[in-house]
Amino acid sequence: MSTARPGRRPKDVPLTPAPRAVGTGFVDPYDPRFPSSDGKPMADNTTQFRWIVIIKEGLDALFADRDDVFVAGDLLWYVDEADPKLCTAPDVLVAFGRPRGDRRSYRQWFEGTPPHVVFEVHSHTNTPKRMRAKLDFYDRYGVEEYYYYDPEGGWLKGWLRGEKGLEPIPEGRLNGWRSPRLDVTFENSQIKEGLILRGPDGEPFKTFGQLAQDRKAALRIAELEADRARRARRRSKADRLRAKQAEHDRAQAEHDRDEALARAERLAARLRELGLEEP
Repeated sequence: MSTARPGRRPKDVPLTPAPRAVGTGFVDPYDPRFPSSDGKPMADNTTQFRWIVIIKEGLDALFADRDDVFVAGDLLWYVDEADPKLCTAPDVLVAFGRPRGDRRSYRQWFEGTPPHVVFEVHSHTNTPKRMRAKLDFYDRYGVEEYYYYDPEGGWLKGWLRGEKGLEPIPEGRLNGWRSPRLDVTFENSQIKEGLILRGPDGEPFKTFGQLAQDRKAALRIAELEADRARRARRRSKADRLRAKQAEHDRAQAEHDRDEALARAERLAARLRELGLEEP
């Protein structure tokens, strides 16, 4: 179990290859004491689900070229090997210094570090009491950054680890706030579903539908580019054939000219022999 305590920033654990359980595609070994589900739904409504997907898929895309960043949605996080009841399931979690790969759950003693960043998306079941308990859990077990967004109400809250644990980010700073860990900028106009998350390149996180459209557009562009390349190759081949034919024609013309000159010289010589050459 991690020894991270409130008020102390946990350090990244150096990435080490994580052995997969034999015969499975999971990074973590199977242990029946730590089920992969708590029996609760991932989301209570389509709006909450959509925003969980936007955040999770956006972070996946952001760190797609890094093998040492693990991103998950609605994954149970167990903090104590001796107490399976001590767990929670953030809507989205991000752990740095941990290998990518499928997991049944996030077990802190196995991973060697708590998640560094967590997100919660509000729904009607998120009572103040429940969310205070979540904040206390994240504070106690070492989360560095915590963001809580209500897409229906348009509000955003955030906490950043300081000397006294997770401390609230002033509301006035959240519009334009840049996450120290993620390098993601939050733009919140405080209207329904008005949050925009931007990566370091300034591009906004996209919905699953937008990502699908982007993939289709990318496929169309790739097909057009492949067709253009094929046409260019055909043109290049035709140009080479024309150049080769032109060179052959020039060589043939030179050969025919030389032959004609040679025949004329032979004829002139024969005429001289016969005394028929014009004076």
